[in-house]
Amino acid sequence: MGVTALVMAGGKGVRMKSEKEKPLLKVGGKPMIEHVLNALRGAKKVEKIIVAVSEHTPKTAKFARKRSLKVLQTPGKGFCLDAGYAIRKLKLGTVLTICADLPLIASEFVDKVITHYEQCSKPALTVMVPLEIYNKLGLSTDYVFKIEGKSLVPAGINVIDGKRIEENELEEEILFVDNERVAVNINTLEDLRVAELMLQPWSRQSLSSRL
Repeated sequence: MGVTALVMAGGKGVRMKSEKEKPLLKVGGKPMIEHVLNALRGAKKVEKIIVAVSEHTPKTAKFARKRSLKVLQTPGKGFCLDAGYAIRKLKLGTVLTICADLPLIASEFVDKVITHYEQCSKPALTVMVPLEIYNKLGLSTDYVFKIEGKSLVPAGINVIDGKRIEENELEEEILFVDNERVAVNINTLEDLRVAELMLQPWSRQSLSSRL
């Protein structure tokens, strides 16, 4: 299965209170989008990478083009609407959508998500992390869903059959992931601080078994 990774990098990032575009904010000495791109490049099941930008992230677009990546300008109306726009515009097949602000994602985890999607036989998959992990680490959350009695937060990683994008409702697989590194979706300065701490050598070693 040839999977296209669609990196969503068009958000305003207003909560960061920074003049710099959020995907280009440095984590561990590198722009956070670079961490995501490196994870995708190392994933065995990702065939192609596309970076979805907007009028809010022109420097991110330039950054991606300099790395010979395909860049698509989207309306900048949010993750879901921009992802749908890109899938329709480029007529994509199987797509892994991922936020540009997930700097702790590993290549092995990306492959794990795609493998789960292949095995579940459903047209859509959403990765979710228990709310208690966000509370434990002091991370921000946008949405919390109650599923099977659990409070879960979307991690910003999805897989979808792009050929079925026009259907009103798609049967969805929920992949529950009890993984602190997957939870680190940077939206605030406190989230950035947590990411920096977790990139320290002692932290990487203690968390490696959870990937």
